[in-house]
Amino acid sequence: MNKKKEFIPALGYDWLTSFYDLTIKLTMPEKEFRSKLVQILEPQSNETILEFGFGTGENLILTHLENKETKLVGLDIDPKVKSIAEYKLNKLGFNIALDLYNGSNFPYTENSFDKVFSSLVFHQLERETKLFCLKEIHRVLIPNGKLIIGDWGKAKSKMMRIAFLLVQILDGFKTTDDNVKGYLPELIKQSGFKDVREVDFINTKIGTYSYYSAVK
Repeated sequence: MNKKKEFIPALGYDWLTSFYDLTIKLTMPEKEFRSKLVQILEPQSNETILEFGFGTGENLILTHLENKETKLVGLDIDPKVKSIAEYKLNKLGFNIALDLYNGSNFPYTENSFDKVFSSLVFHQLERETKLFCLKEIHRVLIPNGKLIIGDWGKAKSKMMRIAFLLVQILDGFKTTDDNVKGYLPELIKQSGFKDVREVDFINTKIGTYSYYSAVK
């Protein structure tokens, strides 16, 4: 097995992970940005959907509540957030598979998922890793499968650009640079996707959160 790759934890530091949910509540319009993500995802009863980087499980919970007949799977690299997400899901009685991986190939065969979605993950990845993960998502999607990404995008105003400096301080300028410069759609295209679009955005207290869609 390949050696587990280093990763940037939620909020940039492992000791801050337990404060992640509180930080999101304080800095972002949580109900709005998560609900819009699920709305764009449009989970259907006959679909199998993967969340890449499930974090503390909030998006999976909302997606399950939107359509309990959708088969959901979560994938993450961080065992600490997996424990938090598992606690939440068990408390609610939701049966959703949460998988860990080591930063290498995803543990799924080709054409395994109808849709893959991700939120606030890609800004934590260096460009090479962004491209690798996008290509893995492309591999595990069915033909014409859909990718939905919600993440920091190009700042829509000078104020948003200044606000985003806090995220860059926590998560690193090198990893966040592609996002704030608006390069993520181009990286998605380079990974083999078509019909790549920014379909919406929300300005928050710490930057512009953009929604991107693409098709395999």
